[in-house]
Amino acid sequence: MAQNELKIKVREAVVALKKKTTLWPKVAIVLGSGLGGFADSLSDPQSISVEQIPHYPLPTVPGHAGRWVFGSIGSAPILAIEGRVHLYEGYTLEQVTFPVQVAAALGVQALVVTTACGGLNPRFCAGDLMLIRDHINFVGRNPLRGRIDQLLGSRFVDLGESYDRELLQIARQAGQACAVQLQEGVFVWMSGPNYETAAEVRMLHALGGDAVSMSTVPEVIVARQRHLRVLGISLITNLGTGLSAEQLRHEDVTASAKQAQERFSALLHVILPRVHAHFSPAL
Repeated sequence: MAQNELKIKVREAVVALKKKTTLWPKVAIVLGSGLGGFADSLSDPQSISVEQIPHYPLPTVPGHAGRWVFGSIGSAPILAIEGRVHLYEGYTLEQVTFPVQVAAALGVQALVVTTACGGLNPRFCAGDLMLIRDHINFVGRNPLRGRIDQLLGSRFVDLGESYDRELLQIARQAGQACAVQLQEGVFVWMSGPNYETAAEVRMLHALGGDAVSMSTVPEVIVARQRHLRVLGISLITNLGTGLSAEQLRHEDVTASAKQAQERFSALLHVILPRVHAHFSPAL
């Protein structure tokens, strides 16, 4: 995909969105599997199906409804993206990260990524919330790979502080304010769609991983390329193979996410306005 092609596609998506809403949030959140109910908690929501957004890849996985919801929490405008797609669905990484490209073109400058994860750290429990301090790209694929004219930003992106220190501190303080205990750790991206073996779980934890999932890292790489500030929050829906006797099934993962949705939503209702308030002067 040449640079002008991607620019054209992003521009056409932005034009279509601007015809449907006049709300332009500076803070956006990508909702993981089973966490989409948060979008319904926004005030004065304006829901747009991704089918109405030109060139947008259609989600094929249960738990991802395929919509963008523009709304607010108090006076803070928020964009909730319930339209994540994954590499294992057969999409390219350019398609996987297209939502981030469009959000950046709309003027979003702070991105919160959420995901339902398997726990690698044996100290974690199902239902824990983990702030992402860093990540490991174990897939070996990168959305910035290719000709320089395919990119909408720098090829060589510094990921030394992918997860913003100030946003992490805001999240920690929000957790204390609403009495939600937060774990912290390293997120690992695996391609899926199968769940990890017990040997893989042991290996990934030995390498420093605390939670594993099939998304998020490509979005973060492109977000940083586009100079978005990033906060990552993982919901541990289950323990990895070998750490629990339970058989892993996607429907159980999404069910576990929905059970934690009220607590997760309460936390986000504190975090997101504080992110908006903290960065709005600069945004």
